This record gives sequence, C-alpha cells and structure tokens, in this order.
Amino acid sequence: MTVSRTDGQVSATIEELAEWQRALRAQFPIITAHPELAYLDSAATAQKPQAVLDAVHTYLTTTNANAGRGTYPWANRTTALVEEARDRVKLFLADPAPERSTVHFTSGTTEGLRGVARDWLPLLLTDGDEIVVPVADHEANIAPWLETQRELAGQGVHIRVRPMPYQAASGDYDHTALAELAGPRTRFVAVSHVHHVYGADMNVHRIRRAVGPDAVICLDAAQSVGHLPVSVADLDVDFVLFSGHKAMALPGTGVVWARRARGPEFAPGGWAGTPNTVGIASLTAALDWLDAAGTDRIERWIVALAARLTEGLRRLDAYEILGCQASLAADSPVQRRQGIVTLRHHAIDSSDLGFILFSHGFMVRSDQHCQGGAGERTGSVRVSLHVHNTVEEVDRLLTVLASLG
Repeated sequence: MTVSRTDGQVSATIEELAEWQRALRAQFPIITAHPELAYLDSAATAQKPQAVLDAVHTYLTTTNANAGRGTYPWANRTTALVEEARDRVKLFLADPAPERSTVHFTSGTTEGLRGVARDWLPLLLTDGDEIVVPVADHEANIAPWLETQRELAGQGVHIRVRPMPYQAASGDYDHTALAELAGPRTRFVAVSHVHHVYGADMNVHRIRRAVGPDAVICLDAAQSVGHLPVSVADLDVDFVLFSGHKAMALPGTGVVWARRARGPEFAPGGWAGTPNTVGIASLTAALDWLDAAGTDRIERWIVALAARLTEGLRRLDAYEILGCQASLAADSPVQRRQGIVTLRHHAIDSSDLGFILFSHGFMVRSDQHCQGGAGERTGSVRVSLHVHNTVEEVDRLLTVLASLG
C-alpha cells in the first residue's frame, strides 16, 4: 500500500483524532500516573488499558482454575474461556474460513516461531528443498529456520537457505528479486509484517505473487497486531504469529494462527501442559479493547505521529535516521513508518543518548534491537509510538534532540 501524506494531512489527522486519542490515553493507568514521563518503547512491550487489568482481576478472583482437566464450574469456565479465545483471535485476524484454521497459544512470538520450525517445518521439507529467510529482520525470525536446517542436515536431508533480498535504499523486501529467486523447490518463506527497526510495512501482500501459490508463508506479526488492521484474508499467508504483551495483553502469552492449506496440519510437539489461562483472559480483553478503539484509527494516529517526528528529525543534521530516507518528509509519496523511528546521533553513543533522553523523561530503547546478521551492527535509539502517545511528547522529544546537536 502506498500513501501520500502532506504536512497538512498529518495535521488534519491529528486534529480529527485528538479527542478520541485523549479518551483512550486516559484508560492507561500507568501512563496517567506518570505525566512527567513519555513511554516510547511500545515495540518492546505495550502498556495495558484498564479494561485488560480489570479482566485479569475478574478472572483471578472469580474463575481461576486449570483448563481441560476439571469438571467443576471454575474449571469448565476456564476451559470455555480458552476455546472462546481461539475463536476471538480468528475474528480479530479477519479469518475468512475459521473452520480451516487452528489457533495455538504459546509464551510469545519467539516460542511460536521455534515451534513451527521444530515441529512442523521438517514434515514439509525433503532433500534439495529451499527456504527463504529474512536475514536482516528480528533474530527470532532467523535463528529457528537455520537450526532446523542444521538438524535436518544431521539426518541427511540437505536444505538450501536463500537469504531474503532487500532493497538497498529502503530496507524493504525486494519483491522483484524475490520472484526471480523463488523456484519450484521454494517450499517455505519467512517474513515480517512491520520491521522492528525501520518501522516499515514490508508489503507482505506482494509476497504471495512473488513466490507463487504453493510456497508456505510464515508471518511474524509481532509489530503489527495491535498497531494496525491485520487480515489473513488480504495477506494470503499460512502462519501468523504474535505476542500478547505487544498487543496490550499480559506477558507470557503468544499466538500461532495456522491455516490448513499447504503442507501438513500444524500440531505443536510434546505434551500440552497448563496453558497461561490468565494471559489468555487478558488477550481476549485486549483484542476486545483494540477492536472497540479501532485498529484503523490506531494506525492513522501512530503513523501521523511518526511522520511528525521524522519531519522534525530530518532537519537536524546531528542525526541519522535508519531505514528508507524517502519516507522522512511529511509529504513523502511512499509508505509511512508504522510508529517506529530509529536514529543515531553522529557524536553521542546510542546507550549514552538513551540515558540522556531518560533524564528528560523519555523512555526509549537503545541497543542493536536483536537484528539479524545482515542488519545494523551499530547500536541506535528506537522510538516506538502507540495510541497513548501525544503530539506534545513528540514535539518535546524533538526539542531535546535539537538541544543535543
């Protein structure tokens, strides 16, 4: 999707959504309790609205039990809660054929990716097959596939790993080069929906056309679910994985949505132990809250804030902004950043810059952001925005950054 936003359009979006945003911000107790602080690290973990906290309290004080094991009312209600949560995930992902898909709960995206790599991918592959791996994305979406390659090689099954091609100027996937790379032995492609460093929507809707109708596509949606609408009907992928804690639920809860279309049915290996029932309860509440708020409006708000931030940053010569340089201006004709802006100061180390920013009340992430081996090797500061963030916070951040120039 390509969008064009002039500075006037960004301001109009902010003005249109201002009252809506103020009402939502007021629903985050940790945010309203600390007006002197600006939480700008939602890509690492999202803060929780009161509705999620209430759902957790209600579950633990009225229903708490194990699922799928007891026959008394609390246990029955918990079992039903888990099953209803699976349906809720399918609805949230706009699953057009829920009877042909499954939802499995994990501790997060990382465990889910490992499960797909360990328990499912070996069943798909035979000697000489190829897989495509996004070597400049999050390490969690790289290491599991390489581990599976090594394990299969030990069994005499040799799989070729093809690095995902990227556009040098933008950091986006190079869909033309991918189409040339993919062939009849390309069985599996791992991709990210939103890049966790560059903030770009990676145009996953183009992947299916590039790799053809038969290759399995596994989507890391950790940075998109909860931040923008995610429709499996539109994306035509086979797996969607995300972490509850980045979608306003509790930590320790993740999702693997799997479509039964290409390859064997996904079934996690090993004995299914006690699920994180309170985490699952929080996830249902978080998805309800996000739907009520409107993920389309959440996306518009954080994209507008990111545009305001990059427009200001590009005027500061002391800083380098990572990712597509064509997306910095407010009137950029290319896809805007999805609430993630990563930068470096030319003279101040990123760790030091992180400490300096916190001294001014800004909480950001400053390191290498778990990027894969083909990605950035030098630390940087990542600013990640969400619906509770304000124009005033962005403008104040720009003022502080300018003072360090």
